[in-house]
Amino acid sequence: MLKVAITGPESTGKSTLSQQLAAHYNTVWVPEYARTYIETLDRAYTLQDLEQIAKGQLALEARIQEEANRILFADTDLLVIKIWSEHAFGKCPDWVLQKLKQQDYNLYLLMGVDLPWEPDPQREHPHLRQYFYDWYKRELEALQVPYLEISGQHETRLEKAIGRVDELLRQHT
Repeated sequence: MLKVAITGPESTGKSTLSQQLAAHYNTVWVPEYARTYIETLDRAYTLQDLEQIAKGQLALEARIQEEANRILFADTDLLVIKIWSEHAFGKCPDWVLQKLKQQDYNLYLLMGVDLPWEPDPQREHPHLRQYFYDWYKRELEALQVPYLEISGQHETRLEKAIGRVDELLRQHT
């Protein structure tokens, strides 16, 4: 089973690309667990909430992975939790950091910030997208994992992603 994580700052088309790739490859994708979790809160989120989100994301991915057809696309991963946690609270739980090092994605797609910001009640940092993009890139390089930067409008992003995923599939046949 091949796994691709779509990662990057807010409002960069992660969910859209995840859905498009899953449809193209006739498989499933893992949505962002944080969306469902946060919409049920009647207060500001805490570091403990981010830990619960991380656990929920891992559990959701494990469940959905069973339905995957050769490849699984994940709308988010623990790198998102790490950066979110460190930015919001100045730290990240050790177990998240350990699990992040153990993630087994074959490819990360790092989403660029060249799409217009789409307001959403759960989005927080419209003016920090480049800052976060640079942070994601540094983290991916530090993890020494394969990644591809994805930019352009939606069709261009999809074409770039399909090209790289096709290459990945050929390498693993």
